[in-house]
Parts: sequence; C-alpha cells; structure tokens
Amino acid sequence: MTRAIRILGIDPGLRRTGWGVISVEGSRLSCIAHGVIAPSASAPLSDRLLGVMAGIEAVIAEHTPDEAAAEEVFMAENAMSALKLGHARAAAVLAPARAGLPVAEYAARLVKKSVVGTGSADKAQIAAMIRILLPGTGAKADAADALAVAICHAHHRGSRKLVGAA
Repeated sequence: MTRAIRILGIDPGLRRTGWGVISVEGSRLSCIAHGVIAPSASAPLSDRLLGVMAGIEAVIAEHTPDEAAAEEVFMAENAMSALKLGHARAAAVLAPARAGLPVAEYAARLVKKSVVGTGSADKAQIAAMIRILLPGTGAKADAADALAVAICHAHHRGSRKLVGAA
C-alpha cells in the first residue's frame, strides 16, 4: 500500500494568497485544510511580502506537506501589477523551498484544465469543481484556486521535475 502524501497548493497574490493542503493516497484525494493569507493593504510592500512568506511558513509547520506547487505568473497588461504579483509569488514559494520541500510550478490554464476540463474556466467554476472533488470543503475564490493547484500537481507530479530538495 502506498503512503499518503500531502501537497501544499499555493495561489499567490499580494492582497490575498490562497493556500490548500490535500492528501493523496493512490487516486484518492482529500482536503486537509485551506485558507487565505491577507496582509494589510496599507502596510509597506516589504511587510506584506513578509506576511505572505510567514503565513506559508505557518501552514507548512502546522500541516507538514511533503511537496508544494504554485501557479506560475501570467503576463498582465499592467507591468507594475505583474511585478508586484511576481514579488508575492517569490515570497510564497520561498517558504516551502526554505523548508526543504520540492516545489512544482503550473500554468494557470493547466490548473484550470486539470480541475474543470477547460483552460478558460473562471473562479466560480473552479470553486464549484473543488466542492465536487473535495466534498465538504466549501473553499471559495483564492483558497479554491490553491486547492486546484494542489490537485493539478497530484495529477501531474509523476511527469514533472520538482525543483528543490531531493
């Protein structure tokens, strides 16, 4: 019998970073926990980034995932927004890397396709599918997106090269 693994999914954002931890045993998925890290919007950028990193570190300490996965940055029309999202993403993926966890990265379209069946799904469709795939979860928006990242990783982890501790 295979040992269950825990996967931390991360949906990075400067205002709201979603996170979700799932357990994978064979083809069985179950939700361990999920939530959102929301640093104060009025705090300086450096404090907000520290809040994202500290929040992910706390999730790792509490839920002891074996692997992590994050959504890749997409190109936004506003260069400043894309840069700030890149900063938040870096803060979010540094925490699992620092904890020695391997970290995988997935394009948003692949995450959506893995969970909903189409790469153009919206947040409501993702949340609805998360409620079906992980009954009783009730995750919304950013937390549902993070659980979708974790599920995507569960489906693709054997075919992806993980970056980090080995």
